Amino acid sequence: MRIKYTISVIFIVTLVIIEKENNIISKVSDKLSTKLTPLTPLTSLTPLLFGPSLSPDPQPNVSSDPHLNLENWTWSTPERVRPTAGGPKHILLLATTRTGSSFVGEFFNQQGSNMFYLFEPLWHVERMLSVERGGTNASVSGPAYRDVLHQLFLCDFSLLESFIEPRPEGHVTAALFRRESSQSLCEEPVCTPLVRKAFERYHCRVRRCGPLNLTLAAQSCLQKEHHAIKSVRVRQLETLRPLAEDPRLDMKFIQLVRDPRAVLASRMVAFSSKYKIWKRWAMGEDLPVDEDEVRKLKGNCDNIRMSAEIGLKQPAWLRGRYMLVRYEDIARFPMRKAAEMYSFIGIPFSTTVEEWILKNTQASKEVSGVYSTQKNSSEQVEKWRLSIPFKLVQLVQKVCGPTMTLFGYKFAENEDMLIDKSVSLIEERTFL
Repeated sequence: MRIKYTISVIFIVTLVIIEKENNIISKVSDKLSTKLTPLTPLTSLTPLLFGPSLSPDPQPNVSSDPHLNLENWTWSTPERVRPTAGGPKHILLLATTRTGSSFVGEFFNQQGSNMFYLFEPLWHVERMLSVERGGTNASVSGPAYRDVLHQLFLCDFSLLESFIEPRPEGHVTAALFRRESSQSLCEEPVCTPLVRKAFERYHCRVRRCGPLNLTLAAQSCLQKEHHAIKSVRVRQLETLRPLAEDPRLDMKFIQLVRDPRAVLASRMVAFSSKYKIWKRWAMGEDLPVDEDEVRKLKGNCDNIRMSAEIGLKQPAWLRGRYMLVRYEDIARFPMRKAAEMYSFIGIPFSTTVEEWILKNTQASKEVSGVYSTQKNSSEQVEKWRLSIPFKLVQLVQKVCGPTMTLFGYKFAENEDMLIDKSVSLIEERTFL
């Protein structure tokens, strides 16, 4: 009997000890989860979350690399590891070409020492995919853009490196697109001593630096409190859902839009060789409508509209994370709109940014605030109305009508209305 009793006691004690150990392991696991820093590099966590097969390939093959084809990449989002309201912010400025995105990007680039800003890093991704595939395809480029952005917001440049040509040696490159447009990449300690034999097409303007050391750039990124990226290459907001759902990031998406008629007028000047057929139409040549060109225009407008519709509906994954801004409103009221953006993001609006805006918009202080006058701004905003013929305006209105209506751009009913600048083609709108 004593032996049976002793065995029973030992069994019970063993169960109690195991239970206590399980509780301890659970608590330690919870603490480790909560101590994951918001900027832990993606490469260090990828094998833990998805298995070793998803580590970035140094020479990505878009057709076979599983990292570049994660169509259903999702993240668990336990509330206990959500960034705090006053913690680091991650801002993605989404736009298309000729919408004023470079100007608006400076609102974040000029923020100062607590902001790490990157200008169009996806240029390299688009270029490589275009070369390898004879053009970009949304089903391939979308996931690739998403994955590169995801790593960059986590201060990991390894995947971007694999798209840079020529390939960086020792994580050092002289070929990063528009490096000079990022203050963070042109300041110490990222600005290394000048190497005179190395040619940098996009060298820093304010100070001469050696080729960009991406290891130093990543370290600088980790030391900055907030992170912002500007891109004109993402076609659909929906593809970026994993960024919003990553518990290490506090993502804010700002979509910048502009009147498609003005965009076309600007592109015809800036990208003259690509818009030859449009220029010939504008000059009065009697040519048949190029269906491919019209299809491209419609595709661009539809993509912008669909992304905005998703953002404005505020689904659960985007709630409090999306803001729509019109270029026309920024051009007319730059200080007010910049302040609204910073309020949306949750970052104090610095005097450095204010001073930059005042200097670069020639705004003047008025009784009601510090913006340039609405009259002068309106003249700048709508000067496109005198640069393209009414027949092109009609075509854009026909193809991009739903997009224009969503964003509050009025249709020009005839040529007289088009050129009469006393008649505004911009509805006053508030986008929540």
